Amino acid sequence: MSFRLKPITREEHLRFVTARPSVSHLQVPSWGDVKADWRAESLGWFDEGGELVGAGLVLLRPLPRMRRYLAYLPEGPVVDWAADGLEGWLEPMLAHLRERGAFTVRMGPPVVARRWSADAVKAAIADPEVRRLGDVEATVREPGAEDIAERLRRMGWRRTEPGGEDGFAAGQPRHVCQVPLAGRSLEQVQNGFNQQWRRNIKKAEKAGVKVVRGDAEDLPAFYELYVETARRDRFVPRPLAYFQRMWQALTAEDPDRMRLYLAHHDGEVLAAATMLTVGDHVWYSYGASTSRRREVQPNNALQWRMMCDARELGAAVYDFRGITDTLDEGNHLLGLLRFKVGAGGQAVEYLGEWDYALNRVLHKAVSLYMARR
Repeated sequence: MSFRLKPITREEHLRFVTARPSVSHLQVPSWGDVKADWRAESLGWFDEGGELVGAGLVLLRPLPRMRRYLAYLPEGPVVDWAADGLEGWLEPMLAHLRERGAFTVRMGPPVVARRWSADAVKAAIADPEVRRLGDVEATVREPGAEDIAERLRRMGWRRTEPGGEDGFAAGQPRHVCQVPLAGRSLEQVQNGFNQQWRRNIKKAEKAGVKVVRGDAEDLPAFYELYVETARRDRFVPRPLAYFQRMWQALTAEDPDRMRLYLAHHDGEVLAAATMLTVGDHVWYSYGASTSRRREVQPNNALQWRMMCDARELGAAVYDFRGITDTLDEGNHLLGLLRFKVGAGGQAVEYLGEWDYALNRVLHKAVSLYMARR
């Protein structure tokens, strides 16, 4: 089946994605407002009856002094990836973006390939012979994922090579950690935590840590901790204006799209985090903490409050977002993996991001422009 593709309004786009149970927060119209260096466009796929059956937020970044663009659909588009005629969905998109002046199209199919249970990840970390998560037999292999990958290759799409540290910073994360909430009580969720997590939550409660929801006026307090975290964990922080723009854009679309939480102890903010919600999927987005008074365990208290609120919102999944797939004890990101898996999180591998070169010469500029995203 072939589809007609054309730009759609923000309202049409929002109605479509919010009618589905789980769509990435990177595929709602307001995300285009967050990415100020990109030009955003909402695309819609229409069937023969004129019904809107697919949507995508495409971000266009121009080359200097040229009317040529990198087109990027993070964790999208929202189409029927299991359809037999995948070409019917993607070829109209490529044709449209070529007319728009795109030299490369990058997308991140929201298709899960493999899952590892928390116990499987813990066992892999403990095994000195295992170097990467991908070398471990998956608990679940999602049917059809490899078939989709092969069909993309035959169409001329190429999976992007990991960049940054162990692929952790390359575009959107290929590996994430998710805590299932659907059909589970809070007691059952907490029973899935390891002993250290449960102990730390009790320590925080006994020490008097209070986790509260913040608002736009609390973003500078979050940002102060975020900059400290960036120095400690060796990454380049985004500017405060980015988070202020993010708050304004996302909450204007939906008051619960973005929340801010702060963990207080004795009048001081020790940890803070942002939480994003679309449908029944909740993401832990950005986290920040100080090295001071870690013994009162503010981070565990913060995450537990966010999970409780996510479940109250009807979330089926609490998504910790990116994890490294390296299990090397010498890698500082392994501690973050342990923290997330300790909450009973499953490791989830997506198909990753894929490129289609519309102009092979200009395609070489993709890495530079993605690095400046």
